[in-house]
Amino acid sequence: MHVPAHPSYACRSCGSPWPCHQARLALVTSFRRNRVGLMVYLAAHLARALEERPDVHPAALAGQILYWVPRRR
Repeated sequence: MHVPAHPSYACRSCGSPWPCHQARLALVTSFRRNRVGLMVYLAAHLARALEERPDVHPAALAGQILYWVPRRR
């Protein structure tokens, strides 16, 4: 499963920054009709990542965890 390793927030399966490509695809599929739910889920991960990775700039973590989500059409 492509889930985050703590505290690194790298994918446990492939080692890429989480959410990796496979995790993004699974998340978009799981939250297909619930973009708000996806953003809330990712925001919870962002909050945890900010606590676990104080050495990383918050904007970099937000870019990694949140800013990949496709925009509405």
